[in-house]
Amino acid sequence: MKDLRIVFMGTPEFAVTILKHLVVHNYNVVGVITAPDKPAGRGRKLNESAVKKYASETNLTILQPTNLKDEVFNKALKNLEADLQIIVAFRMLPKIVWKMPKYGTFNLHASLLPEYRGAAPIHWAIINGETKTGVTTFFIDDKIDTGEIILQQEISIKSDETVGSLHDKLMFLGANLVSQTVDLISTENFSTRKQPNLEEKSASKLNPENCKIDWTDSLDNIYNKIRGLNPFPAAWTILKNEEDEISTKIYAIRKEKRKHSFVSGKIIFTKKELKIAVKNGFIIVDEIKLSGKRKMDAKSLLNGFTFSTEAKFI
Repeated sequence: MKDLRIVFMGTPEFAVTILKHLVVHNYNVVGVITAPDKPAGRGRKLNESAVKKYASETNLTILQPTNLKDEVFNKALKNLEADLQIIVAFRMLPKIVWKMPKYGTFNLHASLLPEYRGAAPIHWAIINGETKTGVTTFFIDDKIDTGEIILQQEISIKSDETVGSLHDKLMFLGANLVSQTVDLISTENFSTRKQPNLEEKSASKLNPENCKIDWTDSLDNIYNKIRGLNPFPAAWTILKNEEDEISTKIYAIRKEKRKHSFVSGKIIFTKKELKIAVKNGFIIVDEIKLSGKRKMDAKSLLNGFTFSTEAKFI
């Protein structure tokens, strides 16, 4: 088994877990590529990516290109003499970069490709009510998430799973799959397979429009959407309370199947419980955030906020 020189490319916390797994298990990580520092907060202090923070703590060589085609960056990357490059939650690479190492560049994607290609595969798997998902390693090619599959591992999605809990499960599953993939490539004796032509299930980028709750939808669809966006970026709606219209994010919920005669979006509340009428049942809200207020459990909100008898979500 060959001791491969690895360059790792990633930015968020999800990528840190995979990088840390490689370092702790003594893989030869010779460099880390991550996003440039960005100004954040009122003081516009430069904010480092999660990957950069970890790479700095472990004294790894760090490159932070603004332009991946830049000659200076490509020369510095070439000087790292990588045998293999690994991408986890990074941007699209130009051919000059992904073709550079002898053994190519592979990506870890948080779905069972070819399903859920795109930016938000974990969210959309839950939103669409899937009962299984997984992680895939595949070699990079000219398109997005279309390269030949190296390895895959499947995991079931629980009926009350949130994107937060599934994200963490896939992160650790992905760390193991990445190290297995490196081991396989280092044997120089492995085969890949083309992605099958299945009906496209897209994992398009999340935006305010596709994160808004449609209270006229079915009980299950609304339930899946809210848990598929909890805790980030969170499903949102407008609370109409007498003359006020308040932007509201909804987090932890339960569902109750029951026939009723309320209009969809109608808020039913007691001193201890907050629920919303939908087709064939109710969404019971356990955690909520009104604009201008902190996130809180429903009971705390009910203690200090007055809902009118006609209050509803629209």
